[in-house]
Amino acid sequence: MSAQERPTPRSTILEIAAYVPGRSEAPGAKKVWKLSSNETPLGPSPKAVEAYRAAAATLEQYPDGSSTALREAIGKQFGLDPARIVCANGSDELLSLLSQAYLSPGDEAIHTTHGFLMYRIVTLAAGGKPVVAKETNYTADVDAILAAATLRTKIVFLANPNNPTGTYLPFSEVRRLQAGLPPKTLLVLDAAYSEYVRRNDYEAGIELVATSENVVMLRTFSKIHGLAALRIGWMYAPAHVADVINRIRPAFNVSAPAIAAGVAALSDPAHVERAVAHNERWLPWLSEQLQALGLKVTPSVGNFILIHFPREGGKTAKEADDFLVRRGLVLRRLEPYKLPDALRMTVGTEEANRLVVSALSEFLGREAARA
Repeated sequence: MSAQERPTPRSTILEIAAYVPGRSEAPGAKKVWKLSSNETPLGPSPKAVEAYRAAAATLEQYPDGSSTALREAIGKQFGLDPARIVCANGSDELLSLLSQAYLSPGDEAIHTTHGFLMYRIVTLAAGGKPVVAKETNYTADVDAILAAATLRTKIVFLANPNNPTGTYLPFSEVRRLQAGLPPKTLLVLDAAYSEYVRRNDYEAGIELVATSENVVMLRTFSKIHGLAALRIGWMYAPAHVADVINRIRPAFNVSAPAIAAGVAALSDPAHVERAVAHNERWLPWLSEQLQALGLKVTPSVGNFILIHFPREGGKTAKEADDFLVRRGLVLRRLEPYKLPDALRMTVGTEEANRLVVSALSEFLGREAARA
């Protein structure tokens, strides 16, 4: 059968390079430290694990299709109206649903140069046209985004903080971006790493959603809550957007064990604070140690750092990655993010952090600082 005689997908689908997650294997290594996916080294709250196990007693029952208990727990935690919260199978599903709902073939969606890869994927999957706005110093540039916007721009995706750079826009800049966009353009604020940010000028997006009709905020339980395996994402949105997404989201899109674990995770703020404290200790330590080795590190407010390597001389990012993997230290290669000369490293356990610094000092032929 020829290609002309078989079902064919929408043309933009074939432009998609499938998303490849951070790897977790290191062939030949006795032990692997996975530092490629920004997972918390503290794991999930014991309360969440207990709730997940308890949910196994009723696996024959469908979950609550509206995730009522989880939406109410989120609403209570953040002071939000549960009716304006939509839960999903990870925030990736919400990105797909928003694109499906608000992009028609030929419509444009903007993301920044080093923005999350899923923005391009969901845009093309919906038949839209991805438009790239240049960044400044690895940071989203409001003026560049506004300059890229046209009458066909229906969505602007902004990760704040951004993955994989770790940079962020202060709230004043996000507000300026929203004010400069047409009212019919949807601004999607992806705040997956917001819990890690400790800056007075940062706001995840709650205030802007509450006071606007064209802004939504996405959050996740995958990062600081340590529930990546359960795929729990949520969105706070204007009522009209929540209504649209509820019309098209799959029935029972969040499992009962995930709902139970999510509710329990929110009941354990002390676990979140321990994760924040761990990150506050080791994020600056890693940055200082790596810079002392002569490497450039982009300042990060997330639970990961972007490490830049020379383009030649046997000390490239690829050669560093090969060297680290042989020792069981798995970081994230970033060619798909247009950062071939950099590696992204998750802030890991104390042991993992020290091992990476020690290994890179050996790789670079330098002596690591003692601390």
